[in-house]
Amino acid sequence: MAEDMKVIVISGSPRKNANTQIIMKYVFEYAKTKNQDTKLINLSDGQIEYYRGPDIEYDETTKTAANDIMDADVWLIGSPIYNSFFSSALKNLFEYVNYKKTPGKVAGITILAAGNIGFVNVQALITQLMSYFRVITNPKAVFLTTESIKENLVDDDAKNRLRDMVDETLDIASKMHQK
Repeated sequence: MAEDMKVIVISGSPRKNANTQIIMKYVFEYAKTKNQDTKLINLSDGQIEYYRGPDIEYDETTKTAANDIMDADVWLIGSPIYNSFFSSALKNLFEYVNYKKTPGKVAGITILAAGNIGFVNVQALITQLMSYFRVITNPKAVFLTTESIKENLVDDDAKNRLRDMVDETLDIASKMHQK
């Protein structure tokens, strides 16, 4: 794997006690074992400002998050399903991203829902968003229900699938870097 890759893990739920952040913190810790230059953006922290247009001065946390996304080679994105869509907080985050700085990046996707419904639709929506940014998306997303989380821990089956997604996404990115 290319050692000079930068990885960003994005937990796309704005809720304070979000299950998505439990999953994505696990993804973050695992990704760090594979690539030291790995950062986490956790929207549960509530520090990303609401996008109000290009001519507004945003705070340092928001600008840093946008720059970390644009600088990263790999995006590992986790989103809950809210009303048949990915979270609006995740969409808001991507309002700051300049599509001219993102072609050729690689994304892996994890989607969390309360039940087994809507996964493929939300995967398609996130993949469409990635296509706008000209980001290659790992076609093998991880679909998890809240049943895979017990007492703030991710179960073993979910951990295996999350590790596979990270490994496959990093492998795709590594192959892209070699070109």
